[in-house]
Amino acid sequence: MRKLFIAVAMLAPLAALPAGKIGGKVSVLGVWGGAELETFNKMVKPFEDRTGVKVEFEATRDLDAVLTTRVSAGSPPDLAVLPSPGKMADLARQGKLVDLGGVLNMAALKKSYAQGWIDLGSVDGKLVGVFPKADLKGLVWYDPKSLKAAGLSDAPKSFDDLLAEANAAAAKGVTPFAIGIESGAASGWVGTDWLENIFLKTYGPAKYKEWYEGKLPWASPEVKSVWQTWGKIVGNPKLCYGGSQYILSTNFGQAFIPLFDNPPKAYFHFQATFIQGFIGKQFPALKAGEDFAFFALPPVKPEYAKSAEIAGDLVGMFKKTPQSAAFLDYLTTAEAQAYWVKGGNGLSPNREVPLSDYPNALSKRAAQILTSAEMTVFDASDMMPGKMNTAFWAAVVNFVSDPDQLDDILRQLDTVRADAYGK
Repeated sequence: MRKLFIAVAMLAPLAALPAGKIGGKVSVLGVWGGAELETFNKMVKPFEDRTGVKVEFEATRDLDAVLTTRVSAGSPPDLAVLPSPGKMADLARQGKLVDLGGVLNMAALKKSYAQGWIDLGSVDGKLVGVFPKADLKGLVWYDPKSLKAAGLSDAPKSFDDLLAEANAAAAKGVTPFAIGIESGAASGWVGTDWLENIFLKTYGPAKYKEWYEGKLPWASPEVKSVWQTWGKIVGNPKLCYGGSQYILSTNFGQAFIPLFDNPPKAYFHFQATFIQGFIGKQFPALKAGEDFAFFALPPVKPEYAKSAEIAGDLVGMFKKTPQSAAFLDYLTTAEAQAYWVKGGNGLSPNREVPLSDYPNALSKRAAQILTSAEMTVFDASDMMPGKMNTAFWAAVVNFVSDPDQLDDILRQLDTVRADAYGK
């Protein structure tokens, strides 16, 4: 099992920007929008000022389809945020991605990045992707004041304890969970995070790896039980604000809003660290740690209490130019990644970014959870082949629509599995 132990320490900048002006432009395709795009634009400005390179960013939520079309047509962007490590591997083996070993200063990169991140960006021994930012997944967000007023715990020790808290809230007439899985062509990915974390905290990292590698059937008792566990929440309208219709129709970036209504219409929202930026933008008067906080999704089995799931944005190069090389190098630096950190839009995989750059106690705590986890795994759906990942998203939507169809949903996933993995 590949384990990532990501340290956040204070060293020195990865690499200086090229001396003098380069000029020209670099095209970047990605998913960033809203608060993330604002942070990206702030990060880009010093690079543009110093190099004279114009960064042209194209945003799309249907990244996989757009990128596939552009690559097939022979007109890829210079750089792109890749949909997943699985998609990265497909593109690399098709010869579409540039070997970054001849682009970046590998000695400097290895000094700044833990080997696990470099391994995740490598295919068949060649580095073809780098992570400019990361997220800690599996967090339950809440309003401390509302939770305290309702007499609910902010530190459930087990998943069963969390369900007990949820049922206690429901008994008082408030649906405890606010969930939204709408995300355009990627609708359903929020549910995959739920299922992955429940799986990890039930069966541990070894089985988790078997699952995303396609060795464990979707209809297996292990995988089926995870869906059933999540179904105790999303299949119960008393536990989810607005029921299945709200879950299906509400964008992931707005699903937390019921927590901050007065009086609150929900108490818990499950999402990764990046949601802090969305909360801050929607409710700028709220103070992190005082008005919103998080706890890690508690384990189903106690032996997996110190497990954590991570994810990250992965950038690959399709065209090697002086401009694309310079910008990709900049994206890996502590200087660039500090913008993501300070903006509350992610954690830094570059261990040169100091904890003092994290804007509040919550983000510092997330970084510390990341470094203290004894079992750390990467987002399972992102590790699956592209076909499997897309089918997983769709299966989540179908399950929320009708949990009683679980057996059929799992059979359909195993059909895709046979094709995607050749099993």
